[in-house]
Amino acid sequence: MWHQYIFATIFVVAGLNHFRSEKLYLKIIPNAFPNISAINMWAGILEVLFGAMLFFLPTAKIGAYGIIGLLVAFFATHIFMIQNKQASLGLPKILLYIRFFLQFGLIYWAFQYTKI
Repeated sequence: MWHQYIFATIFVVAGLNHFRSEKLYLKIIPNAFPNISAINMWAGILEVLFGAMLFFLPTAKIGAYGIIGLLVAFFATHIFMIQNKQASLGLPKILLYIRFFLQFGLIYWAFQYTKI
């Protein structure tokens, strides 16, 4: 399943990006949450972990469910970006809405790997 490896790679790279571009992520995490630095760190760690789990058949199902959980949790960030001009990173509203609805597609994609 080549598409599974692409999906896994996307999440491993995205997770690593939490550490490479930490300041960017700290801007988009809702400031209503406590300790956004820790949230960013754990989001990155979990994205890498769950993404890596998709590479291996015995752990792929758990990784897929983990990614689904993260994607659901990330809705808060997408809503915050739509509502907060500073968190929007200067992106047009239409792109923020597309990004929001893209989450549903990613959840569906991840769900395909829960049937392995």
